[in-house]
Amino acid sequence: MTDADLGSSHGTTTSGLEALDTDQQLALTGERTVPGIPAENYWFRRHEIAYRHIAGRCAGRDVLEAGSGEGYGAAMIADAGASSVICVDYDTAAVEHTRRRYPRLVVHQGNLIDLPLADASVDVVVNFQVIEHLWDQPRFVAECRRVLRPGGLLLMSTPNRITFSPGRDTPLNPFHTRELDAAELTELLLDGGFEVDAMLGVVHGPALRALDTKWGGSLIDAQIERALAGEPWPDELTADVAGVVAADFDVVDSRESDIDASLDLFAVASRADG
Repeated sequence: MTDADLGSSHGTTTSGLEALDTDQQLALTGERTVPGIPAENYWFRRHEIAYRHIAGRCAGRDVLEAGSGEGYGAAMIADAGASSVICVDYDTAAVEHTRRRYPRLVVHQGNLIDLPLADASVDVVVNFQVIEHLWDQPRFVAECRRVLRPGGLLLMSTPNRITFSPGRDTPLNPFHTRELDAAELTELLLDGGFEVDAMLGVVHGPALRALDTKWGGSLIDAQIERALAGEPWPDELTADVAGVVAADFDVVDSRESDIDASLDLFAVASRADG
């Protein structure tokens, strides 16, 4: 199931997001989430929490977002005080949209396994909810290492294979090529010349756990079941999803919690030198 397949492109605005005219909104294709759509809000906020968690690490640094999508995350990083923010995305529509909506960002169209940046040119690479879309994941990680300065950070999030496509040999999302669990993500980064400083997991906080209970055990399943059936959402479900905020998600550390049950994985890795 794709993130965007769970939502619809009509309705009221979500809390804290600017409503966009149709010609300003980046179309939902299933490959990315976008802000400002009520029925997409759960997935947007689940992505947003990762950006909020790392914003402080980017202050005063030159940052690349590899796979920037709609551009909202790069804009958040810029708002947090990054010295510079460069975006790279392969999709023409996403690149054009980001340039229009976030004109202060530097946006390049390019292939993530051949980044259009010089060696050792940035301090931080952010790559959120992208690695699972790539066919050559090791080559991309090598590119991240190439463009990072010594000691630079790679911040990467991805759906946890164990919970996102449970019991499946192939990803549930047709846009995903290979999903990872925590051990596989760690191995990918270590093999690519990084030291994994922290492996984190994104989980539901108390408010979302209460919504899980309300909707028969899983707010996610409540959305998926109606999308698969082609049924309209009840007003109460739309309101509950539209009311989700980033703070409703918690980020837990594998050194303190079992993250195999987490929704998304979130790695903090340093370029290993020598």
